Amino acid sequence: MKKAWLTLSALALCLSAGSTLAKEYKELRFGVDPSYAPFESKAADGSLVGFDIDLGNAICAELKVTCKWVESDFDGMIPGLKANKFDGVISSMTVTEARQKAIDFSTELFSGPTSFVFKKGSGLSDAASLKGKKVGYEQGTIQEAYAKAVLDKAGVETKAYANQDQVYADLTSGRLDASVQDMLQAELGFLKSPQGADYEVSKPVDDPLLPAITAVGIKKGNTELKALLDKGIKALHDDGTYATIQKKHFGDLNLYSGK
Repeated sequence: MKKAWLTLSALALCLSAGSTLAKEYKELRFGVDPSYAPFESKAADGSLVGFDIDLGNAICAELKVTCKWVESDFDGMIPGLKANKFDGVISSMTVTEARQKAIDFSTELFSGPTSFVFKKGSGLSDAASLKGKKVGYEQGTIQEAYAKAVLDKAGVETKAYANQDQVYADLTSGRLDASVQDMLQAELGFLKSPQGADYEVSKPVDDPLLPAITAVGIKKGNTELKALLDKGIKALHDDGTYATIQKKHFGDLNLYSGK
């Protein structure tokens, strides 16, 4: 009987050790769509740059793990999480009710509204003015849900693209009259580029389908990773790293709502 008890005790210890090891991350793989400057894009040398990239690398540094970035089109992010292609998504992913049914999220990374982009002097201003016009959006985004639920019903001709660079390419070539995307991405990315010089952004689009808070997407039920990421994000705020990174990319603009 004593021998059996020892065997069971040893088994319990092994299981306990295995459970502990399962919680230890030496590497974090983050999915990213690098077509969304200034949040995530590629530099001339092919390296990944942007606000999200710096935040992700800083989180890894705080947690003392290696960061690995895995590129993917945005509409492949949630399937990629479910298929274990990466551990989390840091790619300007907004927290929505629909996504929360499929995946979990960390605490807030930052917040930002949605807007339209169109050529200066076009006479366009909002959804009503876009009736009969062509508007592009990136697949898998909250803007896609808004386009299908609101713009399509308002008589706007909408078109999906695999990434944001393709949206802007058709906008500047004249195949689109406008695009719909994150407002800060448009203002600080596209409008500051040579091809975006003749374009402007609308006022923020106010709609329940367009929430503002973005976070790290995590596979459903991975509470250990959520706790780890939340710890890392909190540390960035506590030691001033978040403020430093934010100032680097956005000056005195505050993107963190604290919700």
